[in-house]
Amino acid sequence: MSTFTTHSQTMHYLDKGEGPVLVFGHSFLWDSQMWAPQIEVLSQHYRCIVPDFWSHGQSDATPTTTNNLTDYANDILALMDYLNVEQFSIIGLSVGGMWATELTVLAPQRVKSLVLMDTFVGLEPEIMHSKYFAMLDILEQQQHAPESLIQQIIPMFFSKNVTQDNPQLITQCRQNLEMINGEQAKDIAKIGRMVFGRRDAFDDLEKFALPALIMVGMQDYPRPPLESQLMHDALSGSELLVIPDAGHIANLEQPQRVTKKLVSFLNQVYS
Repeated sequence: MSTFTTHSQTMHYLDKGEGPVLVFGHSFLWDSQMWAPQIEVLSQHYRCIVPDFWSHGQSDATPTTTNNLTDYANDILALMDYLNVEQFSIIGLSVGGMWATELTVLAPQRVKSLVLMDTFVGLEPEIMHSKYFAMLDILEQQQHAPESLIQQIIPMFFSKNVTQDNPQLITQCRQNLEMINGEQAKDIAKIGRMVFGRRDAFDDLEKFALPALIMVGMQDYPRPPLESQLMHDALSGSELLVIPDAGHIANLEQPQRVTKKLVSFLNQVYS
């Protein structure tokens, strides 16, 4: 992993391959390793840059200047400036798609194409907003993820058949959650409030004029396919793909299908 320091905090990121630049954004409570199956293939033809979100993976806690997803998008833009990367495509899943949208608003001339996976850039529905904030309160107060919270979180990431089809994903997710503790837990709660208390970016989405692909797991519980359909309707010229037998972390439940679609989409963008 390489490092980049901004506002006195150090971000770790993977930088692999050569060619047109792809910037990846991972899900809340995961890290850059989430994209391993896709990076293995795409790095053969593209330069893949995959940052660990603040307080995730190996990255430091959130800088005091980063208080919302627009601020984080500016952090990633600063990383691109540091690497002398002028133009890039963004592939973002969940919160990765949310800050990808904010970055596209900030620098539309620099974003070549946009992939939004298992995400939603409108306001968080009120019922889920309340549920998520209550879960974040527990994480912050206890400074770790108690077993009762872990048992709530894990099923939200996957399809119903994951225990039989991909039990290693359950193990990986549990390990990620069990490692959260102390100040990191408090900072992750802060990030969660940024994510689930985000602004409504739908009006901005309607103004985008770039190649765009929207993908969603058919069994995505926190970000159901209807939300992706709404974004598809708003983003002119976008393509929508619903992935069968996949939940929220669709790229790990169906890595071959997702990678194949990304290869096809990017071939069209860079042909």
